[in-house]
Amino acid sequence: MIREDSAVSSDDLNTPLGTQPSRKKRPPVTALLPQAIAGALGMFILMFVLWAAVANDPLGGEPGLSVAINADAKKAAGKNAPGAVGPGRYDGPDAVAAAEPAPTPPSSPPAAPAGTKTVTIIDGTSGKKQEVVIPGAADAKRAPVDPKLLEASRHGPIPKVAQDGSRPADTYARPVKTVQGGKPDGPRVAIVIGGLGVGTASTMDAIAKLPAPVTLAFTPYGNDLENFVSRARADNHEVLLQVPMEPFDYPDNDPGPQTLLSTLAGEQNVDRLHWLFSRFQGYVGITNFMGARFTASEQSMAPVLREVARRGLIYLDDGSSPRSQASQIAGANNLPFAKADVIIDAVSSSDDIDKALTRLESLARERGLAVGYGTGLPVTIERVARWAKSVQNRGVILVPVTAAAARTKSSI
Repeated sequence: MIREDSAVSSDDLNTPLGTQPSRKKRPPVTALLPQAIAGALGMFILMFVLWAAVANDPLGGEPGLSVAINADAKKAAGKNAPGAVGPGRYDGPDAVAAAEPAPTPPSSPPAAPAGTKTVTIIDGTSGKKQEVVIPGAADAKRAPVDPKLLEASRHGPIPKVAQDGSRPADTYARPVKTVQGGKPDGPRVAIVIGGLGVGTASTMDAIAKLPAPVTLAFTPYGNDLENFVSRARADNHEVLLQVPMEPFDYPDNDPGPQTLLSTLAGEQNVDRLHWLFSRFQGYVGITNFMGARFTASEQSMAPVLREVARRGLIYLDDGSSPRSQASQIAGANNLPFAKADVIIDAVSSSDDIDKALTRLESLARERGLAVGYGTGLPVTIERVARWAKSVQNRGVILVPVTAAAARTKSSI
């Protein structure tokens, strides 16, 4: 009797002796690895989606900024106030900023009157700051400009002789005032202070501190020229326009835009002169700014001074160049002309300026008339103002530049 073993299959009984039964091949481990990775990745994505759904994070896990909020401000704002920040909540940077207490605004100085400008002047040596209030159109003294003395040009209004023959030099001239008890034919001194209109402090000092007979010359490059010039004229100062002219070391030494050049044709320089004429109005004439090379050239100067004469103005030579041809050209064109006899601040110290003023006074006694020229330096303004207070007590009459130009013209 044959007993069948339960561990032996029918296939084993039918297999010849010595032959191994066939078994199913198991897949290798390396073949299962990609499936395992894919499964793990799928589980990770599934977990991430589930986490994002329950975490209530609109940024999806992006890096965020943690901002500390003042607890008192948060409490004052209330739980539901805009910008309240709690766990799992972010309402953007605007909401965070709204939750912070507003900073206390710094105290500001009292506002300047309407129409004025406040300029901060910094001393280059000490670093000290000074606030200067420049009067504006609302409160500044104003001196009117006669429209019949203006002509339209491509650069703007420029001076002209009116149809009735009125000239700017006569209309804007100031009368000569003699001291009570003084001789009307006594020695006369005219002083011109130039370089004004750019430095606010020096310009305001010159207008305020110098007596009315002192003539003020303005450069064409200031930012508030109309206001400065109008204020000066309202205080009874005669005004000159400084015209930049070519020096010998040009362009290393450049007077500024629209400088009159000896290399340009006459009509080109006249066009530049018109640009300079248009910078402000109300002046009695012009004076040179630098210009040693230009004023030495008769060919260059003649067209310019002819135009100055045609416009009813005067010309002042500042006396800086002994080669200037201005006197001869002015005489040939019937142009009222004056030339500075003394440069007051050639050396800008108090003692040297005082000596120059004494020399100017002596020349006036010798010739009957003397003209001085200086720049708007603080020391020059201070010394001239001090000298002017006492000079008339010595019998010397301080006169505006038109009086000197008229006197010089008659002697040519």
